[in-house]
Amino acid sequence: MPTSESAKKRLRQSEKRRLANRIARKVIRTFSKKAVAEAAEGKLEQAESAYRTAVAKLDKAGLRRILHPNTADRRKSRLTREYQAAVLTAKAKA
Repeated sequence: MPTSESAKKRLRQSEKRRLANRIARKVIRTFSKKAVAEAAEGKLEQAESAYRTAVAKLDKAGLRRILHPNTADRRKSRLTREYQAAVLTAKAKA
């Protein structure tokens, strides 16, 4: 455990940031999964909304260094490919 005041403060700050970053990563995962799942089900409007939100959250996470910028870009790329494939499959079924 930290003994100096500055180390104690640093511990409090890092714990706050860790929790905020965990929430941000969880939101990204949730919207990414939601976009692909809804596109596969044929709910294209909801899927589009979830996809746009996920991309925006990934951009912001890369900018704020919650994720490394290259990691954010890679995840966006993979999400886009999965989303497009799910949309095409849903349109083919309809």
